[in-house]
Amino acid sequence: MSLLPKVEFDNPAEIALTHQDTLRKTVGILGMLLPILLYLALWIDLGHTRTLESISHYYLTRAGGVFVIIVSLLAVFLMVYKGRDPIDFYASTFAGVCALLLLLFPTSNISEVECCSSYAITQLKESTFRPKFHLIAAALFLLTLALMSLFLFTRSKHAPEVRGKQKRRRNRIFRTMGVIMILALLTIVAGFFLPAFQPFYDHYRLTFWMETVAVEAFGFAWFVKGEAILKDRNTQQEPREGGNIVVMSTGKPVNK
Repeated sequence: MSLLPKVEFDNPAEIALTHQDTLRKTVGILGMLLPILLYLALWIDLGHTRTLESISHYYLTRAGGVFVIIVSLLAVFLMVYKGRDPIDFYASTFAGVCALLLLLFPTSNISEVECCSSYAITQLKESTFRPKFHLIAAALFLLTLALMSLFLFTRSKHAPEVRGKQKRRRNRIFRTMGVIMILALLTIVAGFFLPAFQPFYDHYRLTFWMETVAVEAFGFAWFVKGEAILKDRNTQQEPREGGNIVVMSTGKPVNK
């Protein structure tokens, strides 16, 4: 098991992030680190320990740089991700575009209760369109990644009965993470259509925590897709999904 990205130095003309597993693991790590680094940024800098209303609200704080950098990197990596079939490229590119749009159209201002806090360094002009468009872009971003985990990551060139044990385990993780993301997203959306529960959402920061659950699930799915864990053994009986060759037990490579 290797947790480190696969970086090839054989061809000096290539950049480091040309291997798909490297991209997958990088996207996964960045996704899982996003809410953690945002929280730590405010805590280390200002001693602020309470989570904000949502992950997107960190854009308006001293942690905004962390938010912009990580989401921008995720957007770029998703847009250059190729996958195995064209649908992988189209889906990940769409998710990447949505990530850029949620940056270009930030969420609503931090609530009036906290607007004068030292960490709130930006207050945008009030708008009814911008926050709604941000919500749509964020929802499409997470929904696309959930559908990728459910339906694209679980594919294989091999029939189910001949797939390797590790591939079957990975598929269970992909489906579980996809379901978790959708449930978290539905919980967030429900808060906007059930005004009576809004005080509950605000008090317990439910939107932030559901976003964190969804982002962690998305990141872990991509981390597993990069085979940082549950990697196939290089045998003919358990073919490696998503590669170009299979290494036989004799050590001789053969084409898939």
